[in-house]
Formats: sequence, C-alpha cells, structure tokens
Amino acid sequence: MSNPVFFTSAGSLAGIVPGQLFVLEGAEARHAVAVKRLSPGEAVDIVDGAGARMSGKVASAAPSGLEVECGALAMEDRPDIRLVLVQALAKGDRDELAIETATELGIDAVIPWQSERSIVRWKGDRAARAHAKWESTVAAAAKQARRAWIPEVRAAVDTAGLSAAVEGADLAVILHEDAVRPLRTVLEAWQGSGHEGIREVLLIVGPEGGISPREVTKLCDKGAVTALLGHHVLRSSTAGPAAVVLASDILGRWTAT
Repeated sequence: MSNPVFFTSAGSLAGIVPGQLFVLEGAEARHAVAVKRLSPGEAVDIVDGAGARMSGKVASAAPSGLEVECGALAMEDRPDIRLVLVQALAKGDRDELAIETATELGIDAVIPWQSERSIVRWKGDRAARAHAKWESTVAAAAKQARRAWIPEVRAAVDTAGLSAAVEGADLAVILHEDAVRPLRTVLEAWQGSGHEGIREVLLIVGPEGGISPREVTKLCDKGAVTALLGHHVLRSSTAGPAAVVLASDILGRWTAT
C-alpha cells in the first residue's frame, strides 16, 4: 500500500537529502497528527504539488509540526502529452465533481468555461471565490490520489477566450453527441501523425444544456474537432472523466515504465 501523502509549498523540498529532517507545519501537520494520528516510525510521503516527492519516516509528531526523516527525494516527470479538461460551468456542483474525478484520473490542468448555455455565472467576487474553490477541489483530489502534481486551474474563459486556447493547443476535441468519429479514432489518428515533444490536448465538455451550434462552429473554425464519446448521452460531470480515461489509455499515459 502506498504511503499517506501530505502537501508542502512548491519548492520547499529543494535541497533535502536522505537522512535530513524536514518539518511539515500548518494545517497539513495538524491533520497528520490529529486526524491521521501518525506516530514516530510510520512511513509518509511529502509532496510539493510541483512534482517533488519526499519519502521518509516520521521522527516526531506534534500539532505544531511533523518531523519527517528523508529516505529519498525524487522529481516525478509529467507526461509528454498533457491533458487539459475544459469544463463548462454547470449547475449543482457537477462541474466540481467533474474536475475532482478528472484530477484523481490524472488530468494536468482544467479550464473553467463560461459557455453560452451555462446556467451558472462567475461574476465579480463570486468569480474569485469559485476559482479558489476549484483550486481547493483539485488539491484535495490530488492528495486523495497521492499525486505529486496538483493540476493547474487556469483562468476562466468565455467562448472567445476558449477559441484562443484552441488555436494554441496541439489538439482540441469537443465531446459532442452529434459527432461522427469516435474519440478513439480521433486520438489514434492524431497520435499517428508524427507529433513529438511536449503536446497539449484539450478535452472540451459542454454544460447540461449542451454546446450551442454557434459555439461548435466557432471552435471548429479555430481548429477544434468533434468526437463521439459513446452511444449514450453523459452528464457534464461524467463526460470529462470518461474522456480522460480513454485518452490516457490511447495516448500511452498509463503505460508502465
């Protein structure tokens, strides 16, 4: 069984060597001691959310700080093919459920999308609070999945902003029930076209009311393609995670090394 994971700030593990003590402080330390009830000798991982993972054993445990003796420090690489979930804002917290599950499945970044048919609206102070809540959601999901990387929550975009993101992506796929080609076919054709290096794939999911025809046309004019995820219509909270699973498998992100 893998070790429990606790987060520290990005870069704070730099320079730590085996045998050195690292002190975890703040809310994470209190959680480790008061909730997880960790005690000296237990194995833990400390990660910084930016790829660094320190594995070690608890040296001492107090609410004010958890001392961990470093056993090993490693930097975990990100996949060469980065998956970005463009999630339309949806009612009933379905958008948050989507990014939570996608994070557990390995998404690299998420983009909140204010689509034409989104009932939920991010405006003013609410926008800042909602964005912070998305960041908290993906951080908690990354911890649950014991990831060393916390997905980036990018700035919210409208359809014009998403069009610009589509232009900058290596591949942008709109998951759409009226598409002709299955997602598998789209991904396999793109993968076999000789692309190399770091690449970014956008997986675009609309709101509960679907993506408007005008939006589909606008995004496709910028280079996006439509793809059929399956024979059934999925909820906004389900489509993204399902696409992440299929894309991760087809694009070799889950291949053991």
